[in-house]
Amino acid sequence: MAKKPGKSTGKSAGSKAGTSSKKGVAPKDAVREPGDLWSTPAQEALRWVRGTDLSALDQAATPGWSGGRAEGEALMAARGQELADLQERLFAHGRTGGDRSVLLVLQGIDTSGKGGIVRHVVGMVDPQGVMHRGFGVPTEEEREHDYLWRIRNALPRPGFLGVFDRSHHEQVLVVRVDRLEPVKVWRKHFSELNAFESEVAASGTVIVKATLVVSPDEQKKRLAKRLERPDKHWKYNPSDIDVRLKLPEYLAAYQEMLDRTSTKDAPWYVVPADRKWYARLAVTELLTDALRSLDLGWPPADFDVAAEKARLAET
Repeated sequence: MAKKPGKSTGKSAGSKAGTSSKKGVAPKDAVREPGDLWSTPAQEALRWVRGTDLSALDQAATPGWSGGRAEGEALMAARGQELADLQERLFAHGRTGGDRSVLLVLQGIDTSGKGGIVRHVVGMVDPQGVMHRGFGVPTEEEREHDYLWRIRNALPRPGFLGVFDRSHHEQVLVVRVDRLEPVKVWRKHFSELNAFESEVAASGTVIVKATLVVSPDEQKKRLAKRLERPDKHWKYNPSDIDVRLKLPEYLAAYQEMLDRTSTKDAPWYVVPADRKWYARLAVTELLTDALRSLDLGWPPADFDVAAEKARLAET
């Protein structure tokens, strides 16, 4: 994970994109494939390593990416076409008896960019194959059940891409920070969460968990922007300031959550989120890789194609 020696410029050292550092400068019309700018695949660069100091993370860094914003946005647009194709294959398999699905879990404090990920990343695929769910304060009905009840009800069905805006991990985050349960109770949730996710993975769901990490300074700027713009007032809640005052406690809660719930079945990826374009690109890469791992072709027709062509020709 990147530390804080200084803020990343998002550009590779010693050369501009599209030029070569070997044997002089490449011709002006030379084009480098945007994907080549991942010096380390996002899955490796962002995967949480237990014991890493979360407080040392540079929230403006671009781990694994050696290009700049323009190149990142170009790659994201290209990935979007592939992402949509892969998601359609998944949806088609679900419609023809397949049992696979993908679940994208987004965690992060207010203004970390979860909504932007949903709009700009998930928004690139066909919405009919997406099951999106945001988790806020439990309803009265939800309180009548254990905390995983509402999570189970929101899991993606076969063929679907599920998206959780916040998730079951709130049980060891806000519950801990706001002291909604005794310590001896919420500490038991770590093993429960791991067992639950292992069960979900075994059922055929690929789980992609991304924690978006924004710096206190950037969060303050984003909250200020919400207050300055009438069209953003709806996104602001006075409780956002109360949460901000508890950032040190949330940092400790996130640190333990990452250390104790990043598993082989459901690893955590920690995404620096001060640069929105990078966070969106990184999650695009993670999601694309998850869908690729399913290795799905198009399901074969369950009817005689030649016969149907002949029938159509006669109409």
